[in-house]
Amino acid sequence: MNRILILTFFAFLFSFKSFAQIETQIYKDVAFLADDKLEGRSTGTKGEKAAADYIAKRFQEIGLEPKGTNGYFQDFTFKPKTHPHGKANYTDSIDKKTITGRNVVGFINNHAPYTIIIGAHYDHLGYGDEGSLYRGKKVQVHNGADDNASGVSVLLDLAKKLQGANTGNNYIIMSFSGEEMGLLGSNYFVKHATLSLDSVNYMLNMDMVGRLKKDNALAVYGVGTSPYFKQVVEAYGDKFKLIEKESGVGPTDHTSFYLNDIPVLHFFTGQHEDYHRPSDDYDKLNYKGMELISSYIFDIVTDLDDNGKMAFRKTKNESDKTPRFKVTLGVVPDYMYDGKGMRIDGVSEDKPAQKAGIKKGDVVIQLGELKVDDMMGYMKALSKFKKGDTTTAKVLRGKEIVELKVTF
Repeated sequence: MNRILILTFFAFLFSFKSFAQIETQIYKDVAFLADDKLEGRSTGTKGEKAAADYIAKRFQEIGLEPKGTNGYFQDFTFKPKTHPHGKANYTDSIDKKTITGRNVVGFINNHAPYTIIIGAHYDHLGYGDEGSLYRGKKVQVHNGADDNASGVSVLLDLAKKLQGANTGNNYIIMSFSGEEMGLLGSNYFVKHATLSLDSVNYMLNMDMVGRLKKDNALAVYGVGTSPYFKQVVEAYGDKFKLIEKESGVGPTDHTSFYLNDIPVLHFFTGQHEDYHRPSDDYDKLNYKGMELISSYIFDIVTDLDDNGKMAFRKTKNESDKTPRFKVTLGVVPDYMYDGKGMRIDGVSEDKPAQKAGIKKGDVVIQLGELKVDDMMGYMKALSKFKKGDTTTAKVLRGKEIVELKVTF
């Protein structure tokens, strides 16, 4: 009987601890944005508008001033691209072929000469828009808990922290639409900014910050876009295994600001097997990790508060060197991997890698005669093949080198 009572007590204690842990505002924000009722927040849909309304309400609760073109909102209309390699075009007319996205923009006015922009996109893939990696037969909602309800929830947490603190700058707190369709919301904002871009000090972006792993690996992109960034990023990063990237260009919204000569930092906890799939749900996020990241970014902002305007510096644009290729293995690279080779974080169904027997966790070290030392080496090797080619892939699986035949 005593044993049963003890077990019951610990079960109660554990459930209470779990409840206390998840019932944070960060959790509540993610749970709302990643709920099935919002149907994946695809740009221009009712679900996305509901998400925008929620974010605007949270802005108001926090005490942010509206800084859109219509209260907190900045709408933009575009004609979506007609083929995978095309691009969307903005338009002033609305018809059956156009989509209207909505940025949500708040402001903390400290009457300072410069303004920091802190952003995170909130749109996602709906029921599986272009970009989905899901190959199941049944159509399912892509909730995008990590991508990017996680970034929005950290954004809201930071906004609350910054109210009345670090008054050496003003703050634009912004949630972008249209990121999944090609950085449309952030691109539109820099072309139709609701403040002078000359007054922007720097920009911080959070996209997929909800899956901090046991090693606390955190990627920080853009450390080369201002001379002081690297020093301050490392000064407060003792709780993380930092993976730093110099370039200000990447596949998310900070790129729009970097291309307008604004220093940028982007924070990212890495891809995973649920990326762009229906399984990216709120119960898989590391909420303590998100709180840790929020505090880390706040420390960076605090350190830079009295530095005046940050100098901008152009960086080597890795995408300019990216080779073009006509085939794919069908894998999700581990962008957090800093060893030799290209580590695989996920394998798509019915693609060359899966058919060849390549598994998650394998590290590609050679394709054909070409050695793979890193991500760029992998892409250079891939560019040498065409559809129908067969080659040998060497992968490191644990401590063993495995050779597998791959047909593209």
